[in-house]
Amino acid sequence: MHDDRSITEHRLRRVLKERIKPAVHSRPVPLEIGRWEAPGEPVPVAEGLAAPYGPCAIGETWGPAWGTTWFKVTGTVPAEWAGRTVEAVLDLGFDRMMPGFQCEGLVHRADGSEVKALNPYNDWVRVADSAVGGEQVEWYVEAASNPVLVDHSATYEGDRQTSGDQPLYRLARMDLAVFETEVWELVQDLEVLYDLMTQLGEADARRYEILRAIDAALDAVDLGDVPATAAAARTRLTAVLAAPAHASAHRISAVGHAHIDSAWLWPLRETVRKVSRTTSNMVGLMDTHPEFVFAMSQAQQLDWIKTHRPELFERIKKKIADGQFVPVGGMWVESDTNMVGGEAMVRQFLYGKKFFLDEFGIETHNVWLPDSFGYTAAMPQIVKLSGSKWFLTQKICWSQVNAFPHHTFWWEGIDGTRVFTHFPPVDTYNSDLGGAQLAHAAGNYREKGRGSRSLVPFGWGDGGGGPTREHLARARRQRDLEGSPRVEIERPDAFFEKAHAEYADAPVWAGELYLELHRGTYTSQAKTKQGNRHSESLLREAELWASTAAVRVPGYGYPYEDLERIWKTVLLHQFHDILPGSSIAWVHREARATYARVREELRGITLAAQLALAGEGAAELVFNCAPHARRGIPAGGAGLPEAAAGDQPVTVEERHGGGHVLANGRLLVEIDGRGLVVSAYDLEARREAVAPGRAANLLQIHPDFPNMWDAWDIDAFYRNSVTDLVELDALEVAEAGPDAVTVRVSRRFGRSAAVQSITLRAGAKTVDLVTEVDWHETEKLLKAAFPLDVKAERSASETQFGHVYRATHTNTSWEAAKFEICAHRWIHVEEPGWGTAILNDSTYGHDVTRDVRPDGGQTTTVRLSLLRAPRYPDPETDQGAHTLRFSLAPGAEIADAVREGHALNLPERVVHGAAPVAPLLALDNDAVVVEAVKLAEDRSGDVIVRLYESRGGRATASLEADFRVAEATETDLLERPLPGPAVSAPAADGAVALTLRPFQIVTVRLRRA
Repeated sequence: MHDDRSITEHRLRRVLKERIKPAVHSRPVPLEIGRWEAPGEPVPVAEGLAAPYGPCAIGETWGPAWGTTWFKVTGTVPAEWAGRTVEAVLDLGFDRMMPGFQCEGLVHRADGSEVKALNPYNDWVRVADSAVGGEQVEWYVEAASNPVLVDHSATYEGDRQTSGDQPLYRLARMDLAVFETEVWELVQDLEVLYDLMTQLGEADARRYEILRAIDAALDAVDLGDVPATAAAARTRLTAVLAAPAHASAHRISAVGHAHIDSAWLWPLRETVRKVSRTTSNMVGLMDTHPEFVFAMSQAQQLDWIKTHRPELFERIKKKIADGQFVPVGGMWVESDTNMVGGEAMVRQFLYGKKFFLDEFGIETHNVWLPDSFGYTAAMPQIVKLSGSKWFLTQKICWSQVNAFPHHTFWWEGIDGTRVFTHFPPVDTYNSDLGGAQLAHAAGNYREKGRGSRSLVPFGWGDGGGGPTREHLARARRQRDLEGSPRVEIERPDAFFEKAHAEYADAPVWAGELYLELHRGTYTSQAKTKQGNRHSESLLREAELWASTAAVRVPGYGYPYEDLERIWKTVLLHQFHDILPGSSIAWVHREARATYARVREELRGITLAAQLALAGEGAAELVFNCAPHARRGIPAGGAGLPEAAAGDQPVTVEERHGGGHVLANGRLLVEIDGRGLVVSAYDLEARREAVAPGRAANLLQIHPDFPNMWDAWDIDAFYRNSVTDLVELDALEVAEAGPDAVTVRVSRRFGRSAAVQSITLRAGAKTVDLVTEVDWHETEKLLKAAFPLDVKAERSASETQFGHVYRATHTNTSWEAAKFEICAHRWIHVEEPGWGTAILNDSTYGHDVTRDVRPDGGQTTTVRLSLLRAPRYPDPETDQGAHTLRFSLAPGAEIADAVREGHALNLPERVVHGAAPVAPLLALDNDAVVVEAVKLAEDRSGDVIVRLYESRGGRATASLEADFRVAEATETDLLERPLPGPAVSAPAADGAVALTLRPFQIVTVRLRRA
């Protein structure tokens, strides 16, 4: 037989596009259109409905960037359409290739209630299943003219303050039409079969069966009257659509989904509208398709709907009760996980799961994070302690170098906790359920022979409108279809239960899920990152002192509502395109303002509690919020600082050859004539920290122009060019006294300037470094280098509730790919017996390299990534003034890094008062670190203390409360009792004995007597 495949395939593509699809909506009748441009920001629906509408016609342009245009559409159903299915087609000027990244609309009735959203693949509105002639149509379309910002070029359209005022869209179509059901079904038949056919091998007989059936169906179509012949054409396809799947066919659990970034190429206020549009579509689709299941994560987004669209929220609640609308994820937002602090990660689950429980009575069991940029090794324990048991991610498929070896596996965290994890082999969280994607899922699945099923999230995300009736039609046809995986729409929990039952002995992956891409997100938008870190620290302070005051001071009211509101604000800004610095300028401008408000409010809460505790008096009391004692002040207490026995005053001398020498009896620090630290000598260990012939605290600048994702990526070739910033403007001793000496160094480079202050304090084993940068570079990366005389095989980076080790060598492609890594408050390198830590108060990006010197020694260089200057999506990223704090700690062990990291991030506060304040709680083992002290969420007045083992070893400790304890209970992160053995009952003196395994997190609930 002659091979005419290409002829039939080309015939199908043209007939579908030019004849069959246009016939789905027949006999179009134009609607009458009015328009009104809302001034400024979006207006309430009632205002839009009552606005003065002017005339409008198809073809008119509308919508400046970030504007809102209201369209009023009216019409009458023709009498001859009685009994027919009638729809309106409302095309705002969509580009079908970019669902979710352009204009969108929400259709309202005259009473203000939602009908559905308008999107590129969802531009229809059902008028009637069986129309009545003469029926009147009146709708109001709230149309958002969001600019298209996906081309990765520098643009100022990403902020309303700098965007243009020219219209972006042209109204394309607003008609009433007859919906031809058989034509629509024929389209679905042909598209499913064509997609399947093209995935089958050229030697597969099934491919030719489908080809011949399609040929016959097209022969049956009268191109001049498609509606009249669609049913006949469909009969030619019945047999090939009825052939059942092979017994061994891969099984796909299809879950409706619409991944909506809580901010990205649009501001937060637009996300509020995006989630309303999408969920209005979803509940409407559920009304007509009872088999449809839709999963939605991010409690914040549902809370927005509750606040801004209460009538829609009630519809969603009903669908949740019916089991069709499924909350997943258990987090407040789909947050970043690399940079979020430990307690903040806990609160993501606490407030997320609490919202689902309070509003819907649902305990979510799966953690749904498809799009975050890598996953911390602390996550499995946090997941389990939240009451969840399954984890889903997708983003790892974006890794540049190494293909992840599993799709279903046990993920083991730093403490040994394992969580059952799935990584969908479809390699997208916005599947169209087309043949190509389903075939990819089946072929790509790495568990063949052991497992047989995977999950596929389907639907248009980011404001594309979610799943459509076309998606559901594909699922129905591929439920049991020869040549295709078996597709079943079901809830995520059903998939996980089946996958776990089938493959309980899945392989184990230990450690972080490092994404070999988007490494620049550890650094971009430094002020957003600084705002996050400082907010986390300030929340710790506010809760500690407010809890202490609530227990101690009669009449003091714990600010439950204020703290919860502020926590949710901080959690929102940990979303995986806000904290990572990958959103438009508008988002980060608002974030900076939000963090400033949070800072002032938390300082107010903290000060009020401290004043209540201190009482009226003139003594200068120093409050220590850190989890370790310092200057004689206990952790969580306040008092008068004491000098440690043996502390020597700090001295400064001129250095031979230029510069200065600072000493305090513990460290001897040499700053050369260039203003660089050329020696940091540990007098106690008699060890030099700085590698011979090298200089520390060296600012270096690199070109930074990654191959694609500007704000997201740092590509390895940036290292090929480097400029050491050694030119000096000024070098001076800025402060000299027995308690501290500060040397100030000033430099200029490019269009920027930096002032670095190098401080040595009495009794300190750290050199404190403050870098003030007026940054005006473009596409550059600024780093601070510390070449250390240490032979380190690995580095330790603080992560949530512990630390993670990473190799300093590049033996394999897995290690080489980790050329930029994330650390929280510290990074540490050591050889047996001696090490050094670099501490910071708001920097996350680091790199660690090593080389062998001519003398045979090894230099391990730790560098902090301070600032970047990408042009997309915010062309002004990081421009302006920054103050960055970090410290060098020669001779530090892990325990020292933990202590000094907390001290740097939790500064002492001075308050005038009457008498010292004893700690509310005390621990007798510094290896066990208190992460949070707060009052219980249930308003019982119980004290909650969360702590963890910080050094990676087993630990016992005694927790003593400075109040009468009736009962001590170990709880999960939602403060519910656990049967765990980590906590004993209170002893006669009120002490609670604790036993912790390495990196274990323990939450203790103390009921006051």
